Amino acid sequence: MENGEIPENANENCPGTQSELAGKSDACQGCPNQEACASAPKGPDPDLVAIAERMATVKHKILILSGKGGVGKSTFSAQLSFALASMDFQVGLLDIDICGPSIPKMLGLEGQDIHQSNLGWSPVYVESNLGVMSIGFMLPNPDEAVIWRGPRKNGLIKQFLKDVYWGELDFLVVDAPPGTSDEHISIVQFLQATGIDGAIIVTTPQQVSLIDVRKEVSFCKKVGVEVLGVVENMSGLCQPLTDFRFMKLTETGEQQDVTEKVLEYMREKAPEMLGLIASSEVFDSSGGGAAPMCREMGVPFLGKVPLDPQLCKAAEEGRSCFADQNCGVSAPALKNIIEKLLAAKQWN
Repeated sequence: MENGEIPENANENCPGTQSELAGKSDACQGCPNQEACASAPKGPDPDLVAIAERMATVKHKILILSGKGGVGKSTFSAQLSFALASMDFQVGLLDIDICGPSIPKMLGLEGQDIHQSNLGWSPVYVESNLGVMSIGFMLPNPDEAVIWRGPRKNGLIKQFLKDVYWGELDFLVVDAPPGTSDEHISIVQFLQATGIDGAIIVTTPQQVSLIDVRKEVSFCKKVGVEVLGVVENMSGLCQPLTDFRFMKLTETGEQQDVTEKVLEYMREKAPEMLGLIASSEVFDSSGGGAAPMCREMGVPFLGKVPLDPQLCKAAEEGRSCFADQNCGVSAPALKNIIEKLLAAKQWN
């Protein structure tokens, strides 16, 4: 409504949270929100104007979300940014996971500092066309916990949006924390007027993750953010057979490494096996994984990325999985997903 949203537990005939009569009208008497509404600032947020001016040079904004933590959302954000930059797009990666900022490590930028100019805060650059901003650059000690309540987190997100000078960007990738909490509401509220292209939701195949992904899809629908697609990450452990270690269980229950014997046997007796990829289900996907859920909820399914130890290593070392042939299992899967994303929408 014109005067702001009405709280769910508000009295009848509530004037709205942004009305000049909020907390003061006769309808507000006895309302549990009366004191908060009366003392809250009214009218449009002046910082939204500054954010809109900053975002005017950013063509596209993509949120990377997950219902549950530990599903590889930040790894996907990092590799998506690397991939877009390798396509000669101007890319910014904004890390708003205030309590768990892992983007600096995944981009190989640990220990870097933020610099300020007359134009604002300068991102830390991996390449000339890939800039990064994170609270991780602001912590004096990387082991220091960020113990902040919602308003302080929201204040920093707002500061990132209005004070960071990105310059001309084709894509701003926003790596959000898991869930649907303050940070998510804030980033949508701050960016909505400037246009959010949509959100990519990352999950793992098992139901315990998909249950929370459904909530994430519901959140996007409620706040008017298009779901660009869902990525099923860690979709089975895949790696070359020769990368495995082979163990033999002894009578005493100990594990004996017989890798060299097995490899030597294959070289002599079955050399064609040396080029095989071995796959094993890590998470229970008996429910079908993310694809059936996407069909049920009417959102695109972008594809699956296997659990590839080489991709994990690339993330640990802060490098692109596309830079060499090491990530021979995961890189093609990620490439297909990114190509599908770019083909599905007009990114002018």
